[in-house]
Amino acid sequence: MISFSTGCNSQSTQNSGNNSKNTAVSSTVQKDFKEGTDYTVMTRARVLDRIGFSQPVEVFSYLLPRDWNYNGEVIWIMPGQAGQGNYTWFTTESPDKKWQFHILPGVNYIMSEEPFINQTNQASANQFFRVGQPMDAETYLKQFFVQEIGNPEIISIDQEEYPAAYLRKIEEGKAELQASGMGQGQTFPTAVSASVKWADGSEGIIGCLSVVIKMTMVNQYNGQYMTSYVTTIGERKVFRFPGSRKADAKKLMATISNSIQTNPAWQTTVDQFWKAARQQSRIDSWNKVRMMDEYTRQIGQNAIKKGNENLARIDANMRSWEAGQQSQDRMHNNFIKAIREVETYKDATGTYEMSSSYNHAWSRNDGSSFIMTDNPNFDPSSVFQDQQWKQMRRVKN
Repeated sequence: MISFSTGCNSQSTQNSGNNSKNTAVSSTVQKDFKEGTDYTVMTRARVLDRIGFSQPVEVFSYLLPRDWNYNGEVIWIMPGQAGQGNYTWFTTESPDKKWQFHILPGVNYIMSEEPFINQTNQASANQFFRVGQPMDAETYLKQFFVQEIGNPEIISIDQEEYPAAYLRKIEEGKAELQASGMGQGQTFPTAVSASVKWADGSEGIIGCLSVVIKMTMVNQYNGQYMTSYVTTIGERKVFRFPGSRKADAKKLMATISNSIQTNPAWQTTVDQFWKAARQQSRIDSWNKVRMMDEYTRQIGQNAIKKGNENLARIDANMRSWEAGQQSQDRMHNNFIKAIREVETYKDATGTYEMSSSYNHAWSRNDGSSFIMTDNPNFDPSSVFQDQQWKQMRRVKN
């Protein structure tokens, strides 16, 4: 199987090969490659934040087979509301719905030693904010997650390493709480993945993260110290596939998961907003969240403007950050480890981590077009009559 991936300008890439008449095709080059059998064309699916900024701003994207349907959203629960914060969801599936990939929104559980506080929190509970005992990732997966996704049978379960980037954010959050006089905190992060099987014979990989924060603070009602627990469940991912296609599923899932790119301008701005919101006693208006400074605001405007003008140029020039992201800082890190390891490849635009289930990688040096193949004789520059394709060099991490 050959995985052929492109950016949003996939049609022009394909046509550039089909329309070329100047380069003769060697008699030894195979001409009857069949899409879906010999290769898979991938396109980048982008999810926008349509609420928080004056105009839509890209948040993250994945490479998907081009005939798959997808949808996604960024949800804002504004300051002062239970479960305040950002929640994202993303779902994609093949036309026959036999292949599915879902990222479900996170959820928070809170429990206090003070019954009155629990009663108050229960009254304002919603889908993102609930009252419940602290729990690690495995407990949540077994007791809650599998029920939400149709009660598949758990075939195997593995403890995973908690993402380093998330650990850094947890420590930053603890320091912020302590600096504000909220009390002392302890954190207990866990990550888990599991192989599952549904009653219809389909199989899948599911995973989630949990961090339990134990806070000791002064009870405002009696002046004594009390303990409370906040459990944040995140990265709830589900990949479902036909049970007879497990080998293909591992390759495809590794390709999709490893392709995620997150917009750092969006992330930085949102982090600044929530930090400012936590430090303010009151916020005048929550109708729209604006850019925190002129620099990040301009980034958002330029991204949209240039996207309307030329999506291919954005992929090549505006998204250099995509090539520089490291796997340990990506949301999918533990989930992909449960499926297949990755290899690092390099081209003229930077380094990229791709599934190690393929032996060769090619790119068009535009930051968004790639081919993965096991066939050492496959040369896309000849097959597609496009001399932009160059073989990528495998490098050490």
